[in-house]
Amino acid sequence: MDCKLRDLIIIGGGIVGVAAARMLARECSVSILLLEAEKHLAAHQTGRNSGVIHSGLYYRPGSMKAKTCREGRETLYRFCEEKGVPHERCGKVVVAVTEKEKAQLAELARRGEANGLTGIRLLDRAGLQAHEPHAEGVAALHVPETGIVDFSVLTQRFAEEAQVSGAEIRTGVRVTGCEFRDGLFHLDTDIGERFCARTLINTAGLHCDEVAQLCGLRPDIRIIPFRGEYYTLKPERAELVNHLIYPVPDPRFPFLGVHFTRRIGGGIEAGPNAVLAMKREGYSWKDWGAGDLASMLSWPGFWRMGAKYWNTGLQEMYRSFSRRSFARALARLVPEIKETDLQPGGAGVRAQAVDRQGRLLDDFHILEGKQMLHVLNAPSPAATASLAIGRTITERACALFGFSRRKG
Repeated sequence: MDCKLRDLIIIGGGIVGVAAARMLARECSVSILLLEAEKHLAAHQTGRNSGVIHSGLYYRPGSMKAKTCREGRETLYRFCEEKGVPHERCGKVVVAVTEKEKAQLAELARRGEANGLTGIRLLDRAGLQAHEPHAEGVAALHVPETGIVDFSVLTQRFAEEAQVSGAEIRTGVRVTGCEFRDGLFHLDTDIGERFCARTLINTAGLHCDEVAQLCGLRPDIRIIPFRGEYYTLKPERAELVNHLIYPVPDPRFPFLGVHFTRRIGGGIEAGPNAVLAMKREGYSWKDWGAGDLASMLSWPGFWRMGAKYWNTGLQEMYRSFSRRSFARALARLVPEIKETDLQPGGAGVRAQAVDRQGRLLDDFHILEGKQMLHVLNAPSPAATASLAIGRTITERACALFGFSRRKG
């Protein structure tokens, strides 16, 4: 089957893939095709997250997450200002409700300062309530550089700029096979059309490990999907939260715990929890996928992870089925919250990379192959850091693939 040849194909139309397409199209003299399996961009992790522009408070200093979050956050704020994208640098408070958690706030402040954050302040109870009158705790950390935005809107803006610079974007095209022959990638798709390229970048998110395997690699990680479920506060109770209220996170996990977030389009979101999803696009307990379950259960790291964290997993499952339990977790931060204040919200699925030892990968993970790059772990703050990650991918692609830079 004949196919039109491109210099580069990008698989995956979430914010990371589209940001990479934008940067590569603007800076390199290459023909680019981006393929997205769903009918629209940002259909999964990008479009279903809480819309928080993360500050970089939690990340290990020197990690790729810390570096790209710092650069990406400020670049993102500038982009929003210049392009008129609705956003707000509203700040957040991290609330300690016990003396043990209070001691952890100092370490969080140290990390934040090491990651270049400015204006972080430790607050006593009165200081906390000056920011969030209905919150309760023994101390808190105020982080002014946190913000909110709609990442689906941002992804669409990135896509428009990528297309203006010459990139082609196709949605509703799922890659089903990959053959490397005569120095070219030949991609089969579910629409019966074949695409060919000299180089390939995989930013397929929930399916990134599967795409890597289609391309002949055997990555030493497996994507395990974790569903995050949200509630929203009833409109008449939204006054209980001014901005963003977070708990002190459990350092064993890359999840931040249930929290309150004001959305850029209005309303207060509460959550998410973190429960094992039975399908990569498993947005409810009704969603089961035999292939995805087989992929999880056949991975030795899944069982090792389960052996270490089964108790926490059971607690999260209970919270998933019990609105009362969910409300109790929220009431640790805002005691006035009651079960009747919550109404069902949305859900998202996090593509969590787990290695053979059962470790949850905490940082970005990019694997190089012959004429290809695979982004195999892009956890939060990937959306916040998307412009910085796009630049990182561009720099690595230029070095690996020999792309020529545009002049001027």
